[in-house]
Amino acid sequence: MTKQFECIKIEKDAGITWLILNRPEKRNAMSPTLHFEMNEALGELALDEETKVLIITGAGEAFSAGQDIKLYFRETENDPVKKAAAQQASNNWRWHKLVHFPKPTIAMINGYCFGGAFTQVCAVDIAIAADEATFGLSEVNWGVIPGGIVSWNIAELLNHRDAMFYAMTGLPFDGKKAAEIKLVNYSVPLAQLREETMKIAKVLLDKNPAVLRATKEAVRTVRGMTHDQAQQYLAAKLTALTATDKDKGMQKGMNQFLDDKSYRPGFGAFKN
Repeated sequence: MTKQFECIKIEKDAGITWLILNRPEKRNAMSPTLHFEMNEALGELALDEETKVLIITGAGEAFSAGQDIKLYFRETENDPVKKAAAQQASNNWRWHKLVHFPKPTIAMINGYCFGGAFTQVCAVDIAIAADEATFGLSEVNWGVIPGGIVSWNIAELLNHRDAMFYAMTGLPFDGKKAAEIKLVNYSVPLAQLREETMKIAKVLLDKNPAVLRATKEAVRTVRGMTHDQAQQYLAAKLTALTATDKDKGMQKGMNQFLDDKSYRPGFGAFKN
């Protein structure tokens, strides 16, 4: 992908692709243009052979301050066509394209993360925050609810008390608290954030890509299923994986464990 974007940038590093919200002067607030560009970029990166792991972050001191109130709301309120297009792109990339992205996704929350930015944090597979990052569901402070699908996101991911508390008070919280309430997997000091994120990305880079894709699809899909539904679905999923995995990972893993005694599955991936 060689296209130059206005509001985002893409950087590639040996299988790891950084997709960066790039409006640092606006704390990466999400404008219609940013939504259109992210929607396009995710569609292309899903098919990009160089991209094995995707990391989403923000330029400068913010992950994202949420929707750009002026450009996303005010400047589209009298233009229903533009408003609908921006809303569709926003919902598409922040949820549908990220949830169904065929490769591992990580959010690296390096700073401010407010409002609508919670959706992409909830949509990715893994989220790591700086201890110093500032999160907030600030919508209540300016007279609206956490809209789009933010209310649904936090109701799904957080426990009821935490979701209600932060949505109703609008109080900010830091990366340590985000880890405590499980909005993110964990947090580290900002100075260590990129190194820690790269470490996790490299762990994922070492795994069988077909197995990673099937695993993320399986874990997301079984949520809300009954035991019997999940059992049947997972059996079918495993059958499909073993039939389509060109690397024959399950067979290689068993051979290396049982015959070669060359690896321990609890401590790393098999060797291709």
